[in-house]
Amino acid sequence: MSSLALLAENATSAGAATPADFMAARQQMAFTLGFHIILASIGIGLPAITLLAEWRSLRTGDPVYAELARRWMKAAGVLFAVGAVSGTVLSFEMGTLWPGFMDAYGQVFGAAFALEGIAFFIEAIFMGVYLYGWDRLSPRAHFLTGVPVVIGGLLSASFVVSVNAWMNQPRGFRLVEAPDGSGTGRMQEVTDVDPLAAMFNPALPTQAVHLVLASLMVCGFIVASVYAVALLRDARAGRVDRYHRLGFAIPFTLGAVCAPLQVLVGDWAARFVADNQPVKFAAMEGIEHTEAGVPFRFAVLEIPNALSLMLKFDAHATLRGLDSFPEDVRPPAEVVRTSFELMVAIGVALLALSAWWAAAWWLRRRSGGARAELPWKPWFLRLAAASGAAASIAMLAGWTTTEVGRQPWIVYGVMRTEEAVNPNPGLRYGLYIVLVVYAVLAAATISVLRRMRRRPVPAAADGPPAGPGGTSAADRGAAAPSDGAARRETVGAGERSSGR
Repeated sequence: MSSLALLAENATSAGAATPADFMAARQQMAFTLGFHIILASIGIGLPAITLLAEWRSLRTGDPVYAELARRWMKAAGVLFAVGAVSGTVLSFEMGTLWPGFMDAYGQVFGAAFALEGIAFFIEAIFMGVYLYGWDRLSPRAHFLTGVPVVIGGLLSASFVVSVNAWMNQPRGFRLVEAPDGSGTGRMQEVTDVDPLAAMFNPALPTQAVHLVLASLMVCGFIVASVYAVALLRDARAGRVDRYHRLGFAIPFTLGAVCAPLQVLVGDWAARFVADNQPVKFAAMEGIEHTEAGVPFRFAVLEIPNALSLMLKFDAHATLRGLDSFPEDVRPPAEVVRTSFELMVAIGVALLALSAWWAAAWWLRRRSGGARAELPWKPWFLRLAAASGAAASIAMLAGWTTTEVGRQPWIVYGVMRTEEAVNPNPGLRYGLYIVLVVYAVLAAATISVLRRMRRRPVPAAADGPPAGPGGTSAADRGAAAPSDGAARRETVGAGERSSGR
């Protein structure tokens, strides 16, 4: 029987979870979700970056683009497999750690998880076809097999995010009082379930767009950071390596394009939170007391009346503070505020780095190539090498803001987190096991990726320097060969790199 009363009855009979077990369940969920969200971001972004490289290969016939695409999709295959494992663990945790939540509301959002499974299979099938078909399909047919991989990843992420958005803005059901089965009590029961209303809840548009852009940024900057390190080594050795420059330019440009878009979407998302989860917004912005003309505060910076002006377009508008909400519905304000500020600070830094990249590209074009080395300054490459880790931290900080800011609710305004947790003892031991297993999994994944990285680059990697868009003078001046010729050159480069 799916009901909150039945959950309470079961918890009473089994004994409520101890504070230590309750915290262990939250920590385990946070750790496994944080591990998976980075892999999911790469799973969304890396196939898109790969297709960009292969599209350039088809347009120019340059085997370096094809070799990059080949390597990136192989890395995507490895990370996809690891992500499938971590995602499966999350699905089991939903039932083992939070049975009250799944029992009461699984019928409401279950359709989204089912559709996510279909999207996952589409992504997996076409990734296999893409990897297997490198030397077996025509160039255009092979490129097209990668398109469903990108679409499947986007759909899979959107369906999963719809569940999280529903937890923030629950829709698509009614709670009615009904007999509890004992004949003496009453309970609340879920009825009139509308899966579409639950899936397409008001929070979905902002959260889905915010996540997709964040995923593209995280993946773009992570991949670019690897090549930034290689470019720094090239500079110390006095080399100019087109393979590394193109490998940097494509993903970094993607991240740089998404950075300003994310600022606009972040503003949209913040306004939605202010209207629909005002207590979370108050915690995010550090608004302790309800007041008019609220200043914008960030670290030690304070601008009078600015927050009221930005949010309400009125410098003297009144905004609700944490003191206007009962203490038992306030989130941990310091955690929410700190994670939000960290996300914003890193986002601004990445935006500035992206602006430099765009300015370097513009100045290089304006000078007719006379300032070709402008984008490759060592200080810029050092910052770019740190951008992958920084973007990942910003992603995790953003999810911390979202999830901790919703507390004490697992379903906002409807079900508290402590009502959903497994009441059985010993949950902390599961946390210890998960930490050990995930440490081994992470070490194995890094080892495999490092072995893949040590393979030699193709012989055609050296050549004229590439600009911010990754296009060399040779690319612009030479006519693109036929698709068949491009594929033959690509295959030859791949054979040289693998030692066949």
